[in-house]
Amino acid sequence: QVQLVESGGDLVQPGGSLRLSCAASGSISSINVMGWYRQAPGKERELVAATFKYGSTNYAESVKGRFTISRANAKNTVYLQMNSLKRDDTAVYYCDANSGLMTYWGKGTLVTVSA
Repeated sequence: QVQLVESGGDLVQPGGSLRLSCAASGSISSINVMGWYRQAPGKERELVAATFKYGSTNYAESVKGRFTISRANAKNTVYLQMNSLKRDDTAVYYCDANSGLMTYWGKGTLVTVSA
């Protein structure tokens, strides 16, 4: 089992920045991929960014150049640095961890981009 706890969501103005954190605990060694998804009101959950066990990363086109995913292995934590935020980035952001056999989800953290 893997437990994920997100934090860092907040209300921010357009053009602002936020950093989300996802703290993982449990069977961490089984995890191959960790990522951030988001779900806006009335929309399906979508992948924002992912980081793979050996260092590669993947981003949604809509966030490339603005968001950066990183991991601090010693802290079992994955971060999502979000810059130049837009109103369309408003959503609940979820952390996920995938072992190949199981996918684990956090409960989400709300990011609201509004003036």
